[in-house]
Amino acid sequence: MSEKYEPSKIEDNYYKICEDRGYFEVDGNSDIQEEGKNFSIMMPPPNVTGSLHIGHALTFTLQDIITRYKRMDGYKTLWQPGTDHAGIATQNVVEKQLLAEGTTKEELGRAKFLERAWEQKETSGGNIVHQMRKLGVTPAWKRERFTMDEGLKEAVKEAFVALYNEGQISQNNDMVNWCTHDGALSDIEVEHEEVNGKFYTMVYKFADGSGQLEVATTRPETYFGDTAIMVHPEDSRYADIVGKEILLPLTERTIKVITDSHVDMEFGTGVVKVTPAHDQNDYDVGKRHDLKFIKVFNEKGILNDYCGEFAGLERLEARPIIVKALENSGHIVKIEDHVHQVGHCYRCKNIVEPFISQQWFLSEKIAKSSIDKTKEHNNFHPAHWINSYTAWMDELRPWCISRQLWWGHRIPVFTCNDSTCNHQWADKSDTPSCCPKCSSKEMTQDPDVLDTWFSSALWAMSPLGWGNNGKLKDLYNEAQDMKDFYPNSLLITGFDIMFFWVARMMMMGDHFQGELPFKDIYMHALVRDETGAKMSKSKGNVI
Repeated sequence: MSEKYEPSKIEDNYYKICEDRGYFEVDGNSDIQEEGKNFSIMMPPPNVTGSLHIGHALTFTLQDIITRYKRMDGYKTLWQPGTDHAGIATQNVVEKQLLAEGTTKEELGRAKFLERAWEQKETSGGNIVHQMRKLGVTPAWKRERFTMDEGLKEAVKEAFVALYNEGQISQNNDMVNWCTHDGALSDIEVEHEEVNGKFYTMVYKFADGSGQLEVATTRPETYFGDTAIMVHPEDSRYADIVGKEILLPLTERTIKVITDSHVDMEFGTGVVKVTPAHDQNDYDVGKRHDLKFIKVFNEKGILNDYCGEFAGLERLEARPIIVKALENSGHIVKIEDHVHQVGHCYRCKNIVEPFISQQWFLSEKIAKSSIDKTKEHNNFHPAHWINSYTAWMDELRPWCISRQLWWGHRIPVFTCNDSTCNHQWADKSDTPSCCPKCSSKEMTQDPDVLDTWFSSALWAMSPLGWGNNGKLKDLYNEAQDMKDFYPNSLLITGFDIMFFWVARMMMMGDHFQGELPFKDIYMHALVRDETGAKMSKSKGNVI
């Protein structure tokens, strides 16, 4: 016998014995289980895009401690394991692989691309599960789920179709956060970072030659989409110019001076340009005043014909070129250094643009009941997290749930191809037999997929069989599992995904089950690097 403990020779062997004997499963402690004592906790499913990091280790350790304790205390215990398909992240990984091979997803085609994505999932997901076992955590491995397995795909369709038919989900041409690489993003997928930018003060001349106005902007490349200049209705300095026409620099187009109380009279000159198609506040102004909405670049950020000689340039590459032309024509008064917050895509770090696009939205009204119940019974630990939760939820906007990806849950909405019908409907079938309105067999499915967090929002109940429609029956007894384990006893997770995940499980669980999905929620701190910064794969500071 060795004189010292050698974990590599001991732990794998005993872990396998414990797993093979079913000690981690729901009935693993059946000899000491006490009637009516049930405990359930859901593992926050790691993304199948790489390896676990020390933050996962913290979460799993805390969950493992409470799970082992409950087993020993005679509880019928479920610690639900699983992994998440991570739509944007996984697609980015596979696209990079294809580029390294000299091809693209478009050249490969959707079907072949999805085959590659599944291969990536099997490789990376398998590595993650191997790491979990190495850590020694004890979830109910026989119940392991993946957010795109057959049963959970059914649950997603069940939820979507129900919400669609209730009128909670609708398709609108609206302002969204737009990444020119990854497409539409929800508000919480935009990371605002402080950047060193510029403040450009431009000259806008009156069309009748009677004078000029000075207007400042941080994004001069968007001014081709201006459809008004606005001042505050109580600003006496500009009372005599309201309604006058302004000549847009470097173009033949004219716009008018309007008044709106959104203007801050004390900021800058008190004169603001209105670009309704490329700014959220201007979008609201545009709707109030029935202005024209002019998009000056496409989905890839390429400037269009509204930009005249600059058409064909990428938006950020075009900025210095446009500024130089404005300087040469005498339309730049000054350029000042300016530190401001700029939105970046949480995955690829690309600068995010406000952009009008046709997307699917889930109404914020679905969350009202869960918000009220959470305020009434604060189940957060530490208790102060209720303040962050309610501050965000009280300002909730419609959730953009569609993503311009191929990897993920494809949106189950179909449109009849008969031009005299054009009926649109949501359907649980992968291939509906015919149009329910005119019986035509020719139809087209929406090409987009759902936001990854839509399926994750069902995680408190879908692994228990909710909405699985009989798929994977060997994993669970749906009625019994929902009775025993919903609401979940406890959720343990980092506070950084409170709105990505926790809040969305709260709204979906309450909407479909009539009660909040967790009796208690423990929000633990984050493991940070030596400078106090959050660990990030893109920063390269992850352990």
